[in-house]
Amino acid sequence: MDAFEINALRNEEAWRLFRILGEFVEGFDTLPDYLPAVTVFGSARSAAGQPGYEQARQLGSLLAGRGYSVFTGGGGGIMEGANRGAFEQGGISVGLNISLPKEQKPNSYTTLNLDFRYFFVRKVMLVKYSSAFFVLPGGFGTLDELFEALTLIQTAKVSPFPVVLIGTEFWSGLVDWLRKQVLARGMMNPDDMHLFRITDNIEEAVQVVEDHHRARGANRAP
Repeated sequence: MDAFEINALRNEEAWRLFRILGEFVEGFDTLPDYLPAVTVFGSARSAAGQPGYEQARQLGSLLAGRGYSVFTGGGGGIMEGANRGAFEQGGISVGLNISLPKEQKPNSYTTLNLDFRYFFVRKVMLVKYSSAFFVLPGGFGTLDELFEALTLIQTAKVSPFPVVLIGTEFWSGLVDWLRKQVLARGMMNPDDMHLFRITDNIEEAVQVVEDHHRARGANRAP
């Protein structure tokens, strides 16, 4: 690589900072108007009629009915289900869509859609403006978002907020592994196992955030 190519690469990297800043500015300018809000995570590959999709739809409907904006990653599957439930309830349904080469087209059940190029910017928005995370079955992306949230709470980088895992059959293996391998080897504290809840009951899941929100007495924005 010659000097010209190196300088061109440096210029490209420098201009990328402005694109990143622009995404932060758009999120910070827009999302505070939609509080209180909660985020629903889950697989983009669950189809309408499947249990995860329908649970997310019920969850979105209940949350919207209680006055919460429902945030998702904006894609299909469980994200669509949650947005659809909120949309059908007449509530605020927000999609924070990520640009990907092969998948993730915005679903059609949002009242607001923001597009992001960078995962880390979108994560900041979801953590900063959500009163709770509801995590339904999903793959690498869902697990990434779950463990990032738990790490931020564990390390006190954000104020504690509810993280609710929905689907005991799906999540129990992971929870057992954390207890029998990670905790048993002293790689986490016993209290860390209380950073999340696990349930199959959608109404119970919604009540968790209701109780937290009432205890805080204000919109959460760490």
